[in-house]
Amino acid sequence: YANDVISLRVQYFSQLMHLSYSDIKFRKMKSRWGSCNSNRVLTFNTELVKIKKELIDYVIVHELAHLQHMNHSKKFHSLVDKYLPNSKFYHQELKKIKIFTH
Repeated sequence: YANDVISLRVQYFSQLMHLSYSDIKFRKMKSRWGSCNSNRVLTFNTELVKIKKELIDYVIVHELAHLQHMNHSKKFHSLVDKYLPNSKFYHQELKKIKIFTH
């Protein structure tokens, strides 16, 4: 399910943002919702499927933005805001959610 739903959203946003990635992976993570490495591999927490769709989109846009800015600079946040104007709100909402892995 994670693969189907999240992969389609990643494709959608990567085209919208004109950013390409090399691969998408899924795994259970205890402390993060997603990551992006220098090989352009996006990794998403399998627990994402349990949260609201707009928060999933936020995580996706956040990780895609790291393909252009491998930091959390003003330029990075501006890029995220460009595609998700409510990104600060989504970020705060995400912080309230405890990641449960079994």
